[in-house]
Amino acid sequence: MYRCVICGKKPVSGNSVSHSHRATKRRFYPNLQHLKIFLNGRVVRDYVCTACIRSGRVVRPPVKNPPAS
Repeated sequence: MYRCVICGKKPVSGNSVSHSHRATKRRFYPNLQHLKIFLNGRVVRDYVCTACIRSGRVVRPPVKNPPAS
């Protein structure tokens, strides 16, 4: 689940470093957003990283407005 469908960005491992410089393992997660996007000619709801959203690599479907009464 934690993977961008556009660029493939995924969690990486690293260390939490305390004040005394003792290191314990941890994971750094990408900033993923759950969006409706155009993917392979279809509208799907999937996870996309914010770097892809800001760079314009994500095509969003048009917003359908309800009929005015």
